[in-house]
Amino acid sequence: MVDVYQEGGELPMTLHMPATKKELTSDAMKRISEWISSQDVPSDVIVSVGGVSFPIHKFALISKCGYIKKLLSDTKDADLSVVEIPDIPGGPEGFELAAKFCYETHLELSLENIAMARCVAEFLEMTEEYAAGNLVSITEGYLNKTGLQNLSGAASILQSSANLLPVSEKVKLIDRCVDTIACMVTDESQVYVVDWWAEDLIGLRIDMFKRVLLALVSRGFKQFALGPVLMLYAQKCLRGLDFYSKSKKYLDPKQEHEKRIILETIVGLLPREKNAMSISFLSMLLRAAKYLDTTVACRLDLEKRMGLQLGQAVLEDILIPSVCFDGDTLFDVDTVQQIMMNYFQYMSEDSGDMNHAYPSQSDNENVSMLMESFLAKIASDRNLLVSKFINFAECIPMEVRVTEDGMYRAIDIYLKAHPAISDMDRKKVCSLMDCQKLSREARAHAAQNERLPVQTMVQVLYYEQQRLREMDSSSPITDLVTSHTTLESQKSVSDEISRLKKENQELKFELIKMKTRLKEIEKSNVNKPKGNNANESGGSKGKPPLPKRSLISSVTKKLGKITPFLHADGFLPSSTRGRNKPDKDRRHSVA
Repeated sequence: MVDVYQEGGELPMTLHMPATKKELTSDAMKRISEWISSQDVPSDVIVSVGGVSFPIHKFALISKCGYIKKLLSDTKDADLSVVEIPDIPGGPEGFELAAKFCYETHLELSLENIAMARCVAEFLEMTEEYAAGNLVSITEGYLNKTGLQNLSGAASILQSSANLLPVSEKVKLIDRCVDTIACMVTDESQVYVVDWWAEDLIGLRIDMFKRVLLALVSRGFKQFALGPVLMLYAQKCLRGLDFYSKSKKYLDPKQEHEKRIILETIVGLLPREKNAMSISFLSMLLRAAKYLDTTVACRLDLEKRMGLQLGQAVLEDILIPSVCFDGDTLFDVDTVQQIMMNYFQYMSEDSGDMNHAYPSQSDNENVSMLMESFLAKIASDRNLLVSKFINFAECIPMEVRVTEDGMYRAIDIYLKAHPAISDMDRKKVCSLMDCQKLSREARAHAAQNERLPVQTMVQVLYYEQQRLREMDSSSPITDLVTSHTTLESQKSVSDEISRLKKENQELKFELIKMKTRLKEIEKSNVNKPKGNNANESGGSKGKPPLPKRSLISSVTKKLGKITPFLHADGFLPSSTRGRNKPDKDRRHSVA
């Protein structure tokens, strides 16, 4: 703060205001009354500024104010007693400051009033042409020596200058402040750290804030490094907006318009580089844009930016409340669908460009699962039409869906929440999923899900049977193993196979023993005398001869009852069938 004091007697001054104006008197007007200390010399002119009347003396103003001198000298009325000054910078408070200086009273200059003092001095033409050491030169000296020597001072003066247009532009006060800030930031921020200067800038009006950032970029400051300060500015200016709720609260039209301008300006200043801003911040801006009903271009820009980074999103980032009409869905389905389409369009465009890194397979899978989770989230909304559900699901490409479990879950929730839909719509909804890509657990659930159409359930069972058939092999042992999936069941099957192998080996040994015994019996029958056979024939005289029962036939019949190795088609293995039928030579020998 600088004190400007010039010796000289204070001249009298009185202030007249209507009673209604006194009720609205500002702090500046109260200060005027304090320095009016004498009424010894009556005033000869009344200056009206912003509805406030200042009874003062002509010679006090004429001696230092070129504007007042020209105004009084150009009038034809020599006895003019009332002078009206419109559009003076700072209004009554600005004229108060100039009048104090004209009466050579104690004048204090600070960062808060220097911009107003400089603009008032320019407007009233208080230059060296009319008086030495006039207000213009004094304010310029303060700006050069004190006001513009540090970042916080330049930011404070710039903020004050925003309310003094167009005079502040005329004296290039805004340009000087912007250049000072940009020069200090670029010179001292070698690593582009914004912490030390962001706090000074977020208090600026949005148009001044924009000019500073553009000046930084023009001086070589990396645009992606502006992200943090834009985030801080948005969080400060958009604080208080309840854009996470479905119902829109009343907002003063003027305040709503100001916030809308702020948001649209911030979106226009966002860095173009991918990943310069977090997707959660972009989601917050998009919610605010829909809440404040910004321009279509602003919303489309945010949707495109979110689409480029959709692989990094979580479910909360895309749960954007719908605030358009009563009876609409809880969340904005159309906006999320557009974001998803932007992502897949970006993926398809950059997939053939070797100079750009297109989304990885993991990003595609993440986006697919994210969209399926969103679909499951909105499926329980009773206002969600079948057509909108189908259109959204069809936008998720089949090739990026690893499994159909997420889609099946969303379909099941939708069918449960909308039991009254027609059978035709039910079939259309279920046709969205590929039953062949369902997991075993999902197929087991779908096979018993009564909400699904019969055709879908049959299709699920068919693919499950086909899967088991593909896993099947020619060996019965393998068939037993593949029919069990858990380790415990596999172990029990393995024990059963070992037991059957052992029994089979024992049966083979028994068969060999019986064959050996059969050969011995055959040899003994051949060596017997033929008379015995005649006697046996005579003993049975008068009866028809019975067919001889071969021993090998009875043994084979018994073995067939206990042989466990039957194929699935009911036929014995070739080795077993061969053993049940004796060789041709052996059959002749037995006969």
